[in-house]
Amino acid sequence: MLTPERQELILQMLQEQRNVSIPEFSEATNASVSTIRRDLIELEKKQLLTRVHGGATIASSLSYEMSYTEKETHNKTGKQAIAAFAASLVGENDCIFLDAGTTANAMIPYLTGKNVTVVTNGLTHLEVLYEKDITVYVTGGLVKDKTRTLIGRGALEALSQYRFDKCFLGTNGVHPENGYTTPDPEEASIKRQAMLRSNEPFILADRSKLGETAFAYIADMAEATLIVDSINAKLQAAYEKLTSLKVVDS
Repeated sequence: MLTPERQELILQMLQEQRNVSIPEFSEATNASVSTIRRDLIELEKKQLLTRVHGGATIASSLSYEMSYTEKETHNKTGKQAIAAFAASLVGENDCIFLDAGTTANAMIPYLTGKNVTVVTNGLTHLEVLYEKDITVYVTGGLVKDKTRTLIGRGALEALSQYRFDKCFLGTNGVHPENGYTTPDPEEASIKRQAMLRSNEPFILADRSKLGETAFAYIADMAEATLIVDSINAKLQAAYEKLTSLKVVDS
């Protein structure tokens, strides 16, 4: 495959999946890992993509946000591994907050049989929680259609009524200097308030979020335990200096 054809296929894969790993590019193009890395460097110089740890994501603004459906299909294996590990941290009689993220949603089946109480602002979580016979409280607030999230003053006021043993939050960016970030300031406020009301806050982030920064600040890395599905040794050593880090195999 000629270089222009290969690079066109790389961009096409990113348009369809948004985040793609180097091995996935290599398999699809029948090119070596080193060739793919050179392609990614060249395409990033043209501002057609953004390189991330282990792959690339489509170039976008800090405020860009995928829909819930798009998020569901991205790195499902990694998210399941994170979800299973996060759920193992939930103890009997714990009161927890699950935000509206897809990885938090994936935790719910693993909570079956535990006597837990869940508070959430995620509309997609409700049917699964009901099916698993888990006690659930829902925040009020404005429905954000794109991510099926409850946000705004009503949600913040509802959170003020609770205290949590643990909270589990998604994020769009994990950056050593910029901390945890997300595109929507209102969602960032919800996540921040949940952290402040939790004895143990946890951030759930698949590998595509590492090194990324979105528009709205949630918290510094040191303010929550970070759970990721994979990370290289050098980056792991750097992050362990900033936060409590849990790495799970996917």
